[in-house]
Amino acid sequence: MAAEFQIRPFVKADEQGVVDLIIPIQQGEFGVPVTLEDQPDLLEIPSFYQTGRGAFWVAEAQGRVIGSIALKAFGASGGGLRKMFVAAPWRGKQFGVAQALLETLLAHARATGTDEVVLGTVEILRATCRFYEKNGFEKVAPEDLPADYPRMAVDTLFYRFRLD
Repeated sequence: MAAEFQIRPFVKADEQGVVDLIIPIQQGEFGVPVTLEDQPDLLEIPSFYQTGRGAFWVAEAQGRVIGSIALKAFGASGGGLRKMFVAAPWRGKQFGVAQALLETLLAHARATGTDEVVLGTVEILRATCRFYEKNGFEKVAPEDLPADYPRMAVDTLFYRFRLD
């Protein structure tokens, strides 16, 4: 039996839920020594992500934030996929949370004239890399990234999805 969840745009009331989702995954599951202070965008989602072609969505179930994804607009028509996280109990094909988040982002990107979505990740996230590859993202060398792509210092692997 598939559990019910919904994907919807971020609202200010979701801020603590997003922080409570992301920080424990980064620090606890993946051992990334990153704090909330290192990610001021998490406290400025409307002004950082929800401008121009950008957007930020949450997956919600039983009144709790269980997933997130953002599109950070850059350049004339680029989009950076950021802050894609799904709570551990909601991961996997049987739930479809990650797939629904990604499809929401790609539909928005197409509708707003974004011609490519670029993302950075780290090698340790093998399942994440497989997920992106399965969804048509292609690896791109760092030197082939768009010049105006807002690259994160911790990222070592990069992917691109062309919408044109």
